[in-house]
Amino acid sequence: MAQFDTMRSAAGVSSAQIDAGLRAHMNKVYGTMSAGLFITFLAAWALSNLAVTSDPANATAMIAEGKYLTSFGNAIYLSPLKWVIMLAPLAFIFGFGAAANRMPAAGVQLLFYAFAAVMGLSLSSIFLVYTGQSIIQVFLITAISFAGLSLVGYTTKKDLSAMGAFLIMGLIGLIVASIVNMFLQSGAMAFAISVIGVLIFAGLTAYDTQKIKTTYLEMAHTGDQEWLGKAAIMGALSLYLDFINLFVMLLQLLGNRE
Repeated sequence: MAQFDTMRSAAGVSSAQIDAGLRAHMNKVYGTMSAGLFITFLAAWALSNLAVTSDPANATAMIAEGKYLTSFGNAIYLSPLKWVIMLAPLAFIFGFGAAANRMPAAGVQLLFYAFAAVMGLSLSSIFLVYTGQSIIQVFLITAISFAGLSLVGYTTKKDLSAMGAFLIMGLIGLIVASIVNMFLQSGAMAFAISVIGVLIFAGLTAYDTQKIKTTYLEMAHTGDQEWLGKAAIMGALSLYLDFINLFVMLLQLLGNRE
């Protein structure tokens, strides 16, 4: 975009310095996001393994051929505790921004990793519903798609801010529709939500990537490393949420159920 050249020349900072700083900033964003994804799937896998057994003598319910819920699994998936686990990430998100303003960058990073672990607990039921092979396949599809979409957001010269506003409005509508369908349990509506969700989070991946890049270019000349450190973590959080939601929507469309 045209304003990037102006940003690069601000405060006498050379283009080479800005470009090197931007690469380091984006590497931190993607590295933090990748670590968060690893924590999420490790937590989800660990919790699901504690909840499932192949021994019917120690089971409370059968969920698939040769797979049974343990008493622990019954408590977290079939009792009211399941709502706490499902809604915990949402509570984290609401408090994340306010907490990040008061904490140093290192504290914000730890908070992000704690959120990733809580998200893993919330997503653990996918290992009960879908086959392990389909989860891996959809994860790889998501990773390849995400990489391409993020590259588009990073390299495009087109300003995506107008598209971002439209996508955020669509996301609000998607959330409302998902809440409504929790009560309706409509298969057709669930399919439509998944398809629209894939499109929305695909667009948000490109938009958020460009926003992270633009934010860095606007603030790099200040030399405020603490602020830039927090910006990298918040950028990682945005892309992490795009990836997780894109993965879940694709899993609902392409995943093979147990």
